[in-house]
Amino acid sequence: MLSKPIHMTISPETVAKRAIIAGDPARVEQVKELLEDPKLVNTKRAFVTYTGTYRGVPVTIAAHGVGFPSSAIVFEELSMVGAKLIVRFGTCGAMIPGMRIGDVVIPTGAAYYPGGAYYQYLHEWTCCPAVPDFDVVKAIVEEYERFGIKYFTGPVISSDAFYAEDPEFAKKWSSRGIIAVEMECAGLFTLGLMRKVKTGAVLLVSDSLVEHLGYASAEELREYVMKAAKALLESITKVKLTT
Repeated sequence: MLSKPIHMTISPETVAKRAIIAGDPARVEQVKELLEDPKLVNTKRAFVTYTGTYRGVPVTIAAHGVGFPSSAIVFEELSMVGAKLIVRFGTCGAMIPGMRIGDVVIPTGAAYYPGGAYYQYLHEWTCCPAVPDFDVVKAIVEEYERFGIKYFTGPVISSDAFYAEDPEFAKKWSSRGIIAVEMECAGLFTLGLMRKVKTGAVLLVSDSLVEHLGYASAEELREYVMKAAKALLESITKVKLTT
C-alpha cells in the first residue's frame, strides 16, 4: 500500500484529524462557510479540499466524487496524512414512506453487493460488517437532538448503479429493513474498520424511491445543508481521538 497521496496534494500539515467528506464539491463550498479561516488545500482531480477550524478545532472538508472507488481514494489519502475521524455528509434516496426532502438519515450500517472494489479490498467473496463507529454515531445523534433536527436512524444500502434502481429494488431492500439508498457509506465504513479510522455519516433526503417527492438540487437543499452541517461540526469536535 502507498504511504503518500498521489491523487491529492495534501500533507499532515494541511489536513486535520477530523474530516467531513461530501460527494458534491458544491456542498463542500457550502460547509466551508462555517469554518473559521478556511484554506483551500487541494483542487487536484476535483477533490476540492479545505482546512480550517470550528470553535478552535481543526477540521478538513473534502469532496470525494461519486461511488466507492472514487470516495475510497479520498478516504485512503486523508487517512495516509493523519485523518482519524472521517464522516460522510451526503444525500440519499428514501426507501420508507414518511421521509421528506431535507430530512436527515443517520446510518447505523450499510448493506452492499460484494464484488468490484469490495472484492479487491477483502480478497474473497465475503461481506465485511460495514458499520460506523459507535462514538461518532452517538455524538451525531446527541447534537441533532440538541438542535431539534428531525432524523431517522437505521441501515442503508450502498448501490454502485444510480440509474439501475427501480421499484423492485426499493421493495426488496425496504422489506429487509433498509431505510435509504446511497453510494458510498458501505465502502467508508469498511475502510474505517480496516484502517482504524472512526467513521460515520449524515445523509440528507434528496428524493424517494417509494413516494413522489421529485429530486432536490444542491441549491434547493442549501438551507437543510447549512443547518445539518452546523450540528455535524458540533458533533465531530466532541468525539475523542487517540493521538
